[in-house]
Amino acid sequence: MLRALIYLLPLALTIYAFIDCLNTPEDEAKHLPKVAWVFIILLFWVVGPIVWFAAGKIRQVPAGGRTPSEWHRKHRTQWVAPDDNPEFLKALKDDTKKHDDKKDESLLKDWEADLRRREEEIKRREGSAGPEDPTPPASS
Repeated sequence: MLRALIYLLPLALTIYAFIDCLNTPEDEAKHLPKVAWVFIILLFWVVGPIVWFAAGKIRQVPAGGRTPSEWHRKHRTQWVAPDDNPEFLKALKDDTKKHDDKKDESLLKDWEADLRRREEEIKRREGSAGPEDPTPPASS
């Protein structure tokens, strides 16, 4: 168990330092460019992470509360609620113009005609089977 810890602890430290280096903005890396720090961390996997944590990064909170994902926050689209989005409201108006009352009325008439036809068909079936002949016809 102790032998495994000897290998796992430096590996975990290296992975943590590597991810920390990648998430650090370029202007917060001290003494060397960030790419150089990545190579140092990966090539010298016991000493590299320790040097990164000791001297590679500014360890105070930057002014303005910057974070590694600052670029993503500045460049993402601003989502708006549908009732505040003018494009969405325009699309709704265009959609209602497409479905004018004449089309809706003709569709309703077609449905009513289909319903009447089905009701008449059911009545014809019930009328031919009638109450006087309770047994269904024999199949051949």
